[in-house]
Amino acid sequence: MSKQYDVIVIGAGPGGMTAGLYASRANLSVLMLDRGIYGGQMNNTAAIENYPGFSSILGPELGQKMYDGATQFGAEYAYGNVVDVRLEGQSKIVVTDEGEYTAKAVIIATGAEHRKLGIPGEEEYGGRGVSYCAVCDGAFFKNRDVAVIGGGDSAVEEGLYLTGLAAKVTVLHRRDQLRAQKIIQQRAFANDKMDFVWNAGVEAIEGDGSKVTGVRYKDKVTGETQVLPVSGVFIYVGITPLTKGFEHLGVLDEAGWIPTDENMATRVPGIFAIGDVRAKHLRQITTAVGEGGQAGQSVFDYIQSLQDETLKTGAVPSAN
Repeated sequence: MSKQYDVIVIGAGPGGMTAGLYASRANLSVLMLDRGIYGGQMNNTAAIENYPGFSSILGPELGQKMYDGATQFGAEYAYGNVVDVRLEGQSKIVVTDEGEYTAKAVIIATGAEHRKLGIPGEEEYGGRGVSYCAVCDGAFFKNRDVAVIGGGDSAVEEGLYLTGLAAKVTVLHRRDQLRAQKIIQQRAFANDKMDFVWNAGVEAIEGDGSKVTGVRYKDKVTGETQVLPVSGVFIYVGITPLTKGFEHLGVLDEAGWIPTDENMATRVPGIFAIGDVRAKHLRQITTAVGEGGQAGQSVFDYIQSLQDETLKTGAVPSAN
């Protein structure tokens, strides 16, 4: 028989742990499930400088602090790779490769992942010059030359953001024109701190063993290979939501993201979503934390409504 909870939080990143904190503090039984160690992407972040209350803090350290806060009121944590979620009346059955759990409500906080180029140096220099988030890491490259790889809205917008910090921003794009919206292109072309390299097939990210020193690319028209000297490389070739296993629930949009209302509620009663998995623009620790707090309160309100309905009808609730 599966163990029963009031709420199961799928994902124990900053949003998931905050949701666990708020829900357990409201005296709900909470299980936080994650396929890895709690903390999510914070565990891969050397220094976080834009989280309120800290001038700088190590990512794993902040993750540990959030975990300690999330579990102080009784929220539990367990390893589990979620493979399915079934709806049985008002109950939600969460199936993992370690077992099954039942809850009255589920909060999806599985996040998203940046698409990788899969080229030499990308993994090696991750966190040492290679980044997928200008807002997170741009401040480390003040007055230095950086490269942005990509040609869509995110690449150009983040490039524009970086011009407020870096000495020079060079956008490398594999085509001969950008895919970004025209208004964004106009802003970029008018910015004298931005340069563009067209038809650039990026082949490798080069470094000196400790940090990035340049980007090697081949001109797809001439076949010439060149190295662009830079201190940082920001890669924007797409983001993929981690929503596998939720397709059949009817909570995803056509691109795989999860739309919610302002209370973090999805189209399905009792299923909520927070953090990077949501259809939104800004994906940061602070936004995930705010959404986690809202979801924790929304789950409490939802479960309270179930109890009120039970009192009115005299029915026995389908999950305890």
